[in-house]
Amino acid sequence: MADYSNTELGKDTVYSTSYDPALLDPIPRATAREQLETVGGPLPDFIGVDLWTGFEVSWLNTYGMPQVAIVEFLVPCTSINIVESKSFKLYLNSFNQTQFESQQAVQECMTADLSAAAQGDVEIIFYQLAEYNGFRPVTEPQGQCLDQQHIAVDCYTPNPDFLVLDKVGDEGKVVTETVYSHLLRTNCPVTDQPDWASVYIGYQGAQIDRAGLLKYLVSFRQHQDFHEQCVEKIYADIMQRCQPEQLDVYARYMRRGGLDINPFRSSRYPFPPSHRQVRQ
Repeated sequence: MADYSNTELGKDTVYSTSYDPALLDPIPRATAREQLETVGGPLPDFIGVDLWTGFEVSWLNTYGMPQVAIVEFLVPCTSINIVESKSFKLYLNSFNQTQFESQQAVQECMTADLSAAAQGDVEIIFYQLAEYNGFRPVTEPQGQCLDQQHIAVDCYTPNPDFLVLDKVGDEGKVVTETVYSHLLRTNCPVTDQPDWASVYIGYQGAQIDRAGLLKYLVSFRQHQDFHEQCVEKIYADIMQRCQPEQLDVYARYMRRGGLDINPFRSSRYPFPPSHRQVRQ
């Protein structure tokens, strides 16, 4: 596992009382992707974004009145860097006591700062509180939940050997389906704090064995890595072991400090579906 002890996540917290873009801590994506390539061969091609949702975004207008919004930050998976989550929260907090002329000024400021940190074009969308639920309703996609299977589990570190094709039914038949689990838990690579998520997997190809897929997802329970890298590992392992014609992997992680991270990797779609999980 890569060493991230020099990031802001491993340091004592100092809360800035004024806007400070220097708080953002970029981490090269290549650090983890090189390890994935070493373990499982070349990393398969994908497109997608890291969709961050800020539920505690606030600043002051020119009269000193607090303003609030829910904000989505779409960081393309082609960006050179991810933004370390604790530094992201500290950066957003630095707006709290800073005056801006307008919401547009805040948006332009955040877009420039985050794009510079990620070294990619970050898209930012502001929502008034009343409109957000209508845009991203709490719902589940049409699909099959894996979690009610009666299986024994004793492996809690990622094991792609669980990923096999279903031997029951028509061999070679192509299926198109979405399956999901609410049992994904991974751990911060610096603090070892648990991170909880629901993961949605859509694919077209030979049917994947559902018991093995659930065992594989549960096997991340003691794994340490950032959210983005965990999703890329799941995507790469499924693609390499089951070879679907098309594949999407979308993890919606629970928020911490008013910020959630929802990485989406796909062979076909650049953006994830417009829903959020009930725990969010």
